[in-house]
Amino acid sequence: MLNILNLAGLRGDQRLFQGVGFTLVAGELLFLEGKNGAGKTTLLRMLCGLTPPDAGEIRWQGEEIRRLGGDFHAQLCYLGHQNAVKEDLTPLENLLASAHLAGEPLGEDAALAVLEQVGMAGREDLACRYLSQGQKRRAALARLARERRPLWILDEPFVALDTQAMAWLSGVIGAHLQRGGLVVMTTHQAVEISAAPARRLRLGA
Repeated sequence: MLNILNLAGLRGDQRLFQGVGFTLVAGELLFLEGKNGAGKTTLLRMLCGLTPPDAGEIRWQGEEIRRLGGDFHAQLCYLGHQNAVKEDLTPLENLLASAHLAGEPLGEDAALAVLEQVGMAGREDLACRYLSQGQKRRAALARLARERRPLWILDEPFVALDTQAMAWLSGVIGAHLQRGGLVVMTTHQAVEISAAPARRLRLGA
């Protein structure tokens, strides 16, 4: 369970949001909405423990995340604006490495199948520094196929995806929710995750 209590965020002297609160339980999805500059990314980074809140508390399974430290981060998968792929490695090498680090070892054939599903067929063995930003995003998203940590925080995961890749990602998120996972995400695209009714929180409303 993720419990947010009276959260407030500032950018310099500007107050982005205040009094934000919600509870998310197993199998639930929350879409975080708001105009550009409303503080969506700031709030997501707070939920990950990367940016301290200016007020309020963030609790995971009843405990403040700052007290849990590494125990909390071991339960968290965060995909932000930065794709977190190693530029000198290929998409295949990045996927195999991330699966190993997540404790979900992946065979090469299975990894190639995942990359094909996300639209990276033919680019599996090309160093990521030669890929477009959209292709790097797809390479980063591929790791979600084997991700089993319960809490996913996703910042604009559908950006630069074609229809096939969007359908794949929707299915991956839906499967995570069906396993009892939790998801907080932002997106400007109209997407449907069929596994669960989506809740919505709009900043700046």
